[in-house]
Amino acid sequence: MSYITRRALSTLIPPKVASPKAIGAAPDAVRMQRVVSFYEKLPRGAAPEVKAKGILGRYQAKHFGKTPTAKPIVQVVAALIIIGYAQQYYFHLRHHKNNAH
Repeated sequence: MSYITRRALSTLIPPKVASPKAIGAAPDAVRMQRVVSFYEKLPRGAAPEVKAKGILGRYQAKHFGKTPTAKPIVQVVAALIIIGYAQQYYFHLRHHKNNAH
């Protein structure tokens, strides 16, 4: 067995918990008890839902979470229109200010 294959397989099994000797041992053996206690301590069921933190996290959870909406697209388009209008207004005034002699 190559080193890469051994390395890939070793990441699937927790180290020093489920060794081949412990699995084949008698059920009342100490090593088997360590395996059982390790798996008993693991949480059961679905993982708890992570709460969004910060402004960006709450925005992402609201608009991209379980029920995605098209609101972010509308907001980006509106922001681009407002920024474009502000730039046009600024440069238009600057042009007239320089030529108003």
